[in-house]
Amino acid sequence: MGKTIIEDFVPSYLVEGAFLIGDPGIPMLMNLNNTQIPLDIVPFDKARNCTNKRQYVHFYVHDPKFFCLLKMPERYVELFKLYDGVITPDFSMLIGQSKCVQQVCVYLNRAIGFFLQKNGIPVIPNIRWSDESSFEYCFLGVPKNNIVAVSTHGCIKSKDQRLMFKKGVASLIEVLEPKAILVHGAMPEEIFGDFEDLVPFYRYPSQLERVHSVEVR
Repeated sequence: MGKTIIEDFVPSYLVEGAFLIGDPGIPMLMNLNNTQIPLDIVPFDKARNCTNKRQYVHFYVHDPKFFCLLKMPERYVELFKLYDGVITPDFSMLIGQSKCVQQVCVYLNRAIGFFLQKNGIPVIPNIRWSDESSFEYCFLGVPKNNIVAVSTHGCIKSKDQRLMFKKGVASLIEVLEPKAILVHGAMPEEIFGDFEDLVPFYRYPSQLERVHSVEVR
C-alpha cells in the first residue's frame, strides 16, 4: 500500500509503538526519568556548529527553521545524541487558529519527542497553548511529575497575552504537576510570581537576549 500525502510530510514511523490518547489521538511520551535540568540550551539551527555539547537542543526559533526535522528526523538523531538531550519542537499555536491545526501542532511535538526517545535521546516536553480552549488538548501525551519547558519569547507582549500565559502556566501546573518548569525568555513576576512556591522554575535567556548581552559587553 502506498503512502498518503500526509505520510510524506509526517512519517508514520515516528509514532510506531506509541499509545495515542484523547480524542485527537496524541502520542504519549515514554518515561522521562532520564532527563535533567539543562546546564544550558542551544537553538536547533546552531546545534551543528556549537562546540559545547553539555546542553539541551531547543526549537524556540521560527518554525520554518526546523521543518526539515519533520521530513527526515532520522538525519538528526546522531547530532542530538552528542548533546545532553532535546526539548521537543515549539510549533506555533495562535489564538483564532483552527482547532485541528493546533491539535496537529501538539501531535507533531509529541511524535518527534517519542521518535527521539525510541532512539535513546533524553527528551523534555515543550508545552505550548493558545487560549483557554486549547487547554483540553495541549497537555495530552505528557507524563505527570516530570520536567517540562515553556517559552515566553514573543508570547507576552501585550497585557492580554500576559494574562493568557499566566492562565496557561496555572493550568499546566494543575494538570501535569511538573517537578520543574524550564522558562525560555523573560520571566516577569506578574506571570510567574504566584507559582514560585508551587514548583521550581529555571530561566534560560532567549537568543536575542544573549546577542544583546554580547553586544553590550
